[in-house]
Amino acid sequence: MSHPLLETAIAALHARTFYAAFPENPSPDVYGAEADAQGRQRFDAQRGQRFTELQQGEATAWAGQEESPYEQAPLGVTYPFFAPEVLVANAQSAFDVWRKLKPARRAEILTEALEGMKSRFFDIAYATMHTTGQAFMMSFQASGPHAADRALEAIAAGLEEQTRFPEAVTWEKNMGKYTLALHKTWRAVPKGVALVIGCSTFPTWNTVPGLFASLVTGNPVLVKPHPKAVLPIAIVVAEVQKALVAAGLPAHICQLAVDADEHLITKDLAEHPAVKIIDYTGGAAFGEYVESLPGKTVFTEKTGVNSIILDSCADLDKVAQNLAFSVSLYSGQMCTAPQNFFVPAAGVRVGETLVPYDDVVQKLAAAVQGLAANPKAAPHVFGAIQNPATEARMHSLALPGSRTALAHAPYEHPQFANARTCGPAIYEVDATQTAQFGQELFGPVMLVIKTQNTQQSIHLAAQLAREHGAISCGAYTTDAATKEQIMDEMSLVGTPVSFNLTGGIYVNQNAGFSDFHVTGGNPAGNASITNPEFVIKRFTWVGFREMA
Repeated sequence: MSHPLLETAIAALHARTFYAAFPENPSPDVYGAEADAQGRQRFDAQRGQRFTELQQGEATAWAGQEESPYEQAPLGVTYPFFAPEVLVANAQSAFDVWRKLKPARRAEILTEALEGMKSRFFDIAYATMHTTGQAFMMSFQASGPHAADRALEAIAAGLEEQTRFPEAVTWEKNMGKYTLALHKTWRAVPKGVALVIGCSTFPTWNTVPGLFASLVTGNPVLVKPHPKAVLPIAIVVAEVQKALVAAGLPAHICQLAVDADEHLITKDLAEHPAVKIIDYTGGAAFGEYVESLPGKTVFTEKTGVNSIILDSCADLDKVAQNLAFSVSLYSGQMCTAPQNFFVPAAGVRVGETLVPYDDVVQKLAAAVQGLAANPKAAPHVFGAIQNPATEARMHSLALPGSRTALAHAPYEHPQFANARTCGPAIYEVDATQTAQFGQELFGPVMLVIKTQNTQQSIHLAAQLAREHGAISCGAYTTDAATKEQIMDEMSLVGTPVSFNLTGGIYVNQNAGFSDFHVTGGNPAGNASITNPEFVIKRFTWVGFREMA
């Protein structure tokens, strides 16, 4: 019997309207009066200890490298290390029992795992906060409910695609004097061992779609987290293993694969001939390496250069506030964060008034500065910088020929005096300086690019997406023809566009069951979460027939 949550989730896939199986509000009314305190207590108790929840057998060693960006001190959590060949062998040993289950049964077990994950949302939130530098609310929402929704989306899509066709039919063809009859059956056959390579900034949200898509399609999975962000996804893997064991199945169907302190194992796993499927989130260079591996089915989300096209609007102050929040959220460490802001030299039309270019830049700078200077808002918006190298790169950033409209400045975190923080900087560059803005500058930075007109803005945004990739694009225009042109040109380069956003919705955000995250249509990634291709490439249809 199908889990009722799966039936609702499959319906939501088709409707594309708002649907959230897991509430994003961490209020006591939703998750219990003691849930937050208990999650925090479990996180604190885990620090400095071995993570012993995994059911993977006796470890070769224990390893851990995580550091809190808020404290700039090690978490001290260590995880069981297994040699790559051991992990692969364990996965292979579990392959047959997992693949022979009906897709509906696999989906039910994985949905139960999400219920276990739900009971750990606060543990995961604090683990995410102190490995990535996300503020608590983002940590809770992105790594908890939103990630669980994306996982459920992948389960639902995988189940639907594996049950799209009948398992068996009697096929008859009238031959005149007689009827030719065949009995035909089909099987959705998984490809084999899958590997999911996680990133340091969104260790859960970016990992669970591939993890659950491979699992629901019958493939055992090795989860290889970034060594600086292990704990959030380790908790998820532990809950998956609990659900598997409770169903009488081997825990090795899903394993955590951590690096040794002195030995990174990602390439060892990726190049192993038994690994058939790879999901990857991270930098473009390593992503291109993964895509180049022969004999693998690969799903990547890499870096991109995201643009904002400013043409005209109804209220420039509201636009500036929205964009300031977008570029400041998690200090620009999101794959959807805008970087390049294209502004015509003549300015931006607001109603019947043309606001000069310099005034537009000043409004953007004032909105960012005001957010950074707000002691109540800044900690919840900016969070902390995950990697010390990101902070160092921001402060040493050299853009010859640019003008600084707003310099980087750390904000004082009210709870963590040692937090690694860096407020956004704004640099003005000319449209001819493509070397300056034709690259991803990961972190809190805005480039305001003065263009000849909106036509050039659109051309440059599309060119950047085509050549370097883009995951998001924002556009502000009150002209219907301009809007249509932006939609047309950006769709041809595989880039979704958010138009005229103000208020509480931002270009950074993607909604499960409605928005496709990444399109696979430009160099920013070759896959989309979660369209049918994201699951159907993880298995093959094989048919059998015999005389009836």
